[in-house]
Amino acid sequence: MAALLKLGRHQNLFGFRSLLAAQSVRNHWNKDWKPAPYPKTAEEREAAAKKYGLLPSEYQPYPDDGIGHGDYPLLPPNSAESRDPYHPWDLPDLKKNFHEVLQADADMYGEDRIDASSTPHPSAKSQWAAFLGVMGGLLGLYLLLDDYKLFRPVLPKSYPSDGKTHYTFEPAN
Repeated sequence: MAALLKLGRHQNLFGFRSLLAAQSVRNHWNKDWKPAPYPKTAEEREAAAKKYGLLPSEYQPYPDDGIGHGDYPLLPPNSAESRDPYHPWDLPDLKKNFHEVLQADADMYGEDRIDASSTPHPSAKSQWAAFLGVMGGLLGLYLLLDDYKLFRPVLPKSYPSDGKTHYTFEPAN
């Protein structure tokens, strides 16, 4: 980067200064994406619905509770898991289309995160029943098979002092 800055100090070397200027003003500011204040009149509601590409009848803003969503539309949670995987999406990794209005918590509903359309987990009562059933079954197997001891079958060690010949170095006849 330092080498680029040194090149930029020279007098308009290959139009480099104009390139730096174009690069620095290319992006927008965050204030351009900030939602407007909460709509209080019918005209403001219609303007906000038009701004987000919705019909005035289907536009419903977030409640004005001080969180700061302003005129952003209150959309139902729609996770990427529940969307059609075979649709030709503009952004297939996010399963989104260009200019599609995102939900305020869209970063929470990716394919690797929360699935809003999934079925809820089993109730606490059924979880306890499954846990106690498995643990009770294991306890029953333990009590049933406790009398049958497991051991490694081995012969007694062969010591040469018993007076027995365990092996010889003579060839077999």
